[in-house]
Amino acid sequence: MQLIDLTRTLDPADRERLPEELRALAAVVAPRVTYAHPAGDGRQEFARAMGCTVEDLPDGEGWGSETLDGFSSHLGTHVDAPLHYGSTCEGRPARTITDIAVDELWCEAIVLDLRGRCRPDTAIEVAALRDAIEDTGAEVPPGGAVLLRTGQEGFGPGDPEFFRYPGMSREGTLFLADQGAKVLGSDAAGWDLPFGVMARAFREGRDNAVLWDGHRAGREREVFIVQQLANLATLPPAGFKVAFFPLKLARASAAPARVVAFV
Repeated sequence: MQLIDLTRTLDPADRERLPEELRALAAVVAPRVTYAHPAGDGRQEFARAMGCTVEDLPDGEGWGSETLDGFSSHLGTHVDAPLHYGSTCEGRPARTITDIAVDELWCEAIVLDLRGRCRPDTAIEVAALRDAIEDTGAEVPPGGAVLLRTGQEGFGPGDPEFFRYPGMSREGTLFLADQGAKVLGSDAAGWDLPFGVMARAFREGRDNAVLWDGHRAGREREVFIVQQLANLATLPPAGFKVAFFPLKLARASAAPARVVAFV
């Protein structure tokens, strides 16, 4: 069995790589990190904790440690709980990330190759999803995962295209849920259309149905949405399992996750 890491690395340097107009979204890309090296600031930290001086330390070294701040529960590769979509789901109080059992996030998966079937800043059509499922030669596994490969793996946070991705609509989200999928993943930075695209559509038509309709579909059918996946190109179309294990963050609508495929 081969283990394939589908998780995007959280690198604080990516905050500086973001184009200036996208810096407001830094909290979902990477945390700020203060590093303490064993031969540097880690010495002072360790000495304070032990009530001694730096000169007392064995080999003159302390510990390595890092302090993280400035990050969202929707940071990097993360799992959305139903609470993210609204206060209710399927007519009941929406579940938080710690309400989801780990066995719900360990499941069979398929990859839908949507390259050439979708465009940036445009909703992915149901017909494209249907054709991509047919190309896998497999059915959507009941209670399993559908991973969307849109081609966004070619862009990093320093590229303007990172936040210009194909998005999912209410119709597309419900279509995948109707096929039996419980976990819906994407290599894109977001699940819905980019914020600017949705905002422009609302200004032009004044129809609030265009605002975040892909996520809000999760109020009608409970699904767990996973964004910013990596390495989907290394996976077969079907016949493997994935673990989507988020941090156990109390009362939260999402949490960063280490996502690993078992091929």
